[in-house]
Amino acid sequence: MSAFWGEVLGTMILILFGAGVCAGANLTKSYAKNGGWIVITAAWGMGVTLGVYAVGSISGAHLNPAVTIGLAFTGDFAWSQVPGYILAQMIGAILGATLIFLQYFPHWKETEDPGTKLSVFSTGPAIPHSFSNLLSEIIGTFILLLGLQFIGANEFTEGLNPIAVGVLIIAIGMSLGGTTGYAINPARDLGPRIAHAILPIAGKGSSNWGYAWIPVLGPILGGSLGALFHKAVFNQTMTTEFWIVLIATIIILIISYIMSPKKIGTI
Repeated sequence: MSAFWGEVLGTMILILFGAGVCAGANLTKSYAKNGGWIVITAAWGMGVTLGVYAVGSISGAHLNPAVTIGLAFTGDFAWSQVPGYILAQMIGAILGATLIFLQYFPHWKETEDPGTKLSVFSTGPAIPHSFSNLLSEIIGTFILLLGLQFIGANEFTEGLNPIAVGVLIIAIGMSLGGTTGYAINPARDLGPRIAHAILPIAGKGSSNWGYAWIPVLGPILGGSLGALFHKAVFNQTMTTEFWIVLIATIIILIISYIMSPKKIGTI
């Protein structure tokens, strides 16, 4: 199997488990309905673990454009391979979301609230506010890339690294995910959101494209900054890229703050 198809398969597995637990915990007449946040974060973490086990030896199991771009910024991944990896991750995410649509096919009609259906596929803010939501995704993905670097810097018994990565995802979800649903992965949000838009989901409503830029841009900025921060602080290798990404992040946050409505609860 090529690295491209490895990323397709790994990301599909990730979304199958992640969107699957969101469907089970939220859709009407599901036995898992009202499973709660702990169940959701645990399943996302285990989905990441299985995805890494499945294709880690094939593609490195990025499963996330923010990881791919962050590693490219630090020189640990070739920029020439970035577009192919991101395309594969997007395809895998759409396929995973489509499988969940089929898995829960009769439940869409039984579920009345369009927002509940959208929440199976993509993230949304607990309190809509562009600046705060963007900052949340930046912080969450900053910690993700920093944590991945910490895990990679330590020796584990062979085969345990994916479990450590899964625990990191669970910890981020439990501690930081309550604000935006912790996309921390552009493909995780955008791929299923596209699937939501094109699939014939009964009574689905809007795909909320007005919010979609936040779980894409936030993780890219946060992940890149996290990877470069680790290189600068822990490897003591300060690069021009670090300052460029840091300044760009600050400027974008300032612009988003200025453009955010003064009343909290609106985008």
